Amino acid sequence: MNLPIALGLILAGLLSAGQASAADALSGRQPDIILDQAQPAQPSLTAHLPAPGKATGAAIIICPGGGYGGLTMGSEGHDTAAWFAERGVAGLVLTYRLPVAHGADHGAPLEDAHHAITVARAHAAAWGIDAHRLGILGYSAGGHLAATAGTHFDAATRPDFMLLIYPVVTMGEHGHGGSRANLLGPHPDPALVAFYSNELHVTKDTPPAFLVHANDDHGVSPLNSVNFYLALQAAGVPAELHVYETGDHGMKSGAGYGIGGPTKNIASSWPERAMEWMRQRGVLGQVAP
Repeated sequence: MNLPIALGLILAGLLSAGQASAADALSGRQPDIILDQAQPAQPSLTAHLPAPGKATGAAIIICPGGGYGGLTMGSEGHDTAAWFAERGVAGLVLTYRLPVAHGADHGAPLEDAHHAITVARAHAAAWGIDAHRLGILGYSAGGHLAATAGTHFDAATRPDFMLLIYPVVTMGEHGHGGSRANLLGPHPDPALVAFYSNELHVTKDTPPAFLVHANDDHGVSPLNSVNFYLALQAAGVPAELHVYETGDHGMKSGAGYGIGGPTKNIASSWPERAMEWMRQRGVLGQVAP
């Protein structure tokens, strides 16, 4: 199935670090790039750039969760981006279209992710990032979007690595019914279910992946991560999987949803483990002069 990229690009006053408006300075964010002004959801990319002295050159596009019915833009979006930016990794928060909520079709989120990747690479020099060290991170249904981007791509839209945090991966058995219904409708075509079951589309060219889940996740079965890991392993794709004993969906007993909650559980250490994995893989190199 061909899902063409058909989004318009509107640059909304790109400013370098330290030149943001007063409102942006208060939030610590860079101004948005609006990917498609005509769409109801106005998909956009918001850049949280590290201070020049901390920048590693790596960047991550962040896909918040929300079951394809909403977007958890705080802890699973801007808080996560700020956490990574503080550690030298540019965090690029993607506001993507929601098919049921905004009347778009099932291909809209993937189109937005593909376009975000091309936009980020086009602005790599301006943002001080390496176009070849651009990953994608997703939580829950945002993890499904990130995994879809990592299994359905062309040469221009392939992310360099994936961070999948308690992700929905499959639309089939062990999938999340709400995410499936919001993305594909109440009675989806089996061909679409197969297309969006990302464990079925892993190849040797799938990007390396870091996966996190909790064994007691009552929202999204950890088998989503386990089966995707097994598919990556079978294809010879480098991958690391952490399944914590407790944490539930969103690591509620650990870091809270995303990054920034109270530390009560070893599951809250996943961001540091992710940074270690990125460092081990050579993602955290220095920005070229």
